[in-house]
Amino acid sequence: MSKTKEPKKKLIDLHLLRRLFSYTAPYKKTLQFSLFLSISLAMVSPLRPYLIQFSVDHYIKGHMLDMLIRISALQLVILMVESFVRFWFMYRINWLGQTVVNDIRKAVFKKILFQNIAYYDKNAIGMLTTRTVNDLESVNDVFSEGIISIAADVMTILSIITVMLFTDWRLTLVCLAVFPILIVATYIFKESVNKSFQRVRNAVAALNAFVQEHLTGMYIVQVFAAEQREMNKFKEINKEHRNANIKGIFAYSVFFPVVEIILALSLGLLVWYGAVRYLHHGASMGVIIAFVMYINLLFRPLRMLADKFNVLQMGVIAGERVFGVLDSQENMQHNGTLQPATIKGAVEFKDVRFSYKEGVPVLKGVSFKLDAGKTMAVVGHTGAGKSSLISILNRQYEISSGEIFIDGINLHEYDIYTLRQHVGIVLQDVFLFSGTIYDNITLRNTDIPVSKVEEVAKILGIHDFIMRLPGGYHFDIMERGNTLSQGQRQLLSFARALLYNPSILILDEATSSVDSESEQLIQHAIDTLIKGRTSIVIAHRLSTIRMADEIIVMDHGVITERGSHEELISLQGSYHNLYTAVEQTVIP
Repeated sequence: MSKTKEPKKKLIDLHLLRRLFSYTAPYKKTLQFSLFLSISLAMVSPLRPYLIQFSVDHYIKGHMLDMLIRISALQLVILMVESFVRFWFMYRINWLGQTVVNDIRKAVFKKILFQNIAYYDKNAIGMLTTRTVNDLESVNDVFSEGIISIAADVMTILSIITVMLFTDWRLTLVCLAVFPILIVATYIFKESVNKSFQRVRNAVAALNAFVQEHLTGMYIVQVFAAEQREMNKFKEINKEHRNANIKGIFAYSVFFPVVEIILALSLGLLVWYGAVRYLHHGASMGVIIAFVMYINLLFRPLRMLADKFNVLQMGVIAGERVFGVLDSQENMQHNGTLQPATIKGAVEFKDVRFSYKEGVPVLKGVSFKLDAGKTMAVVGHTGAGKSSLISILNRQYEISSGEIFIDGINLHEYDIYTLRQHVGIVLQDVFLFSGTIYDNITLRNTDIPVSKVEEVAKILGIHDFIMRLPGGYHFDIMERGNTLSQGQRQLLSFARALLYNPSILILDEATSSVDSESEQLIQHAIDTLIKGRTSIVIAHRLSTIRMADEIIVMDHGVITERGSHEELISLQGSYHNLYTAVEQTVIP
């Protein structure tokens, strides 16, 4: 899987930001409450320094101990209120972020689930995983550490500066004289961290892709004794990941001490000018003490603003990638409305043409009829277009031209999900999910009782095989069914198909590459499955093909021969050559 490319760095996209915040509409009251709390924090922040100033200038200077105790108690109450408000503010904005991300993640996964299969041919699984998980975590930061938190900090800064100016504007200007240095340092830090963020995300994507790919292909790595070579590649990727993070750490390690130095300079100017003003009776001791607190309160949000702005920027960029998935138009189009309870299963192709990639035809005018309840076998060399027939019959892919009919009705008139309920597919490469045998046969449909699954298994003759497993139908299958043999996995896929009782059954190489122990069970399962239903069989095994009512031979996307086994043998053509090439045992 290729490394996910990061979008070019850009300023905050207000349109994307508005779109992200549109997801807060159901939680409008929470958003409004969070903004109210941010304003409250901004108003409360300057109160304690002001009360300390008042206490020093009036109660301590006037030896009014009773009033000093009262105002100290008031300060304690204000501190508790401020802490409570800050707790609720942090809790509510994080709750809002997680809730919005939960909604967007559901929308993204739903979009992915309902995409046309062609979408997955163009988009790597790792990329879609990143969009659904990692990028949405960055989107969460837009709410928890982004725009709302930035707004709260800005309001706090403005509130403190306003009170400072109102208290002593000359002293305020002296204290803020170092701000140009802080602005320059913040800009340099922001740019450095932004670049490091980009590099870290690229490194993480490369690391995830490498690990995922090699865990999946570990068998090949070990068979060809390539462990050391792959380890060396991993070291290089891991080194880049470390270096990218170290660069970001370096930026933080430089910026925060610089801010502390600037804070110290501001306090130094305060002490110097404040002392001059105090000696000339231009400022009181209470004002100087209060200004020390104001400056500390002022620098606290200033330290984090640049970092939060970067978080906001990266969150919006992540949101852009997520919306790229949500806005994709490759989901199934032209969905019909016909939802028949049952269909007979007659299939007809009329001059069907199909391409996975424009300009590279796979099917070139395929036409045939298959009556309901009949079985048709499809044979041909690899790349002849056999498997493409099933991909377009249940509309995993859309045809380029021509028409496909089921029971005389155009495929596009059927509701897509109803259509797929009536078309069952058993593939050679059986995919099993982590979970129990019951979960895999029912596809986690808890409305189907275990007794129904047992009934289907008994019909197929695989109940005894399942009951021999520890736990029977509740036997836990490992990822991809690796604890079962190929034949056992195939038998479970037959049970899955029969459970949903499709009117049209497609077996795509479903009888190849199985062990001899399962072969008889599989043949019995096939005989049971195709009985009384329309079946299209793409197979290598001769026994599966010979029982077909009709056989079609495909070559380079066209039907070259059709007929029964005996008729095709007598033609002495392509089918005869395929049949005799492997000593009448296996058809390639």
